[in-house]
Amino acid sequence: MAERTNPFTFLQQVRTEASKIVWPSRRETAVSTVMVLIMAVLAAIFFLIADQILNLGVGFLLGVGS
Repeated sequence: MAERTNPFTFLQQVRTEASKIVWPSRRETAVSTVMVLIMAVLAAIFFLIADQILNLGVGFLLGVGS
């Protein structure tokens, strides 16, 4: 079984690790957000087109909707 650390030592370790965190700047956050939104829109358009093509193909093969 692993050695248990007392709460005081644990909190010191947490504080040390928390001080190593590097937060992104406001500009980096904004650029990342815009990139994610653009990629989501592009993915939505891609899947819409793919769905329409598959729908057309299945409809043609099964003769549904004629």
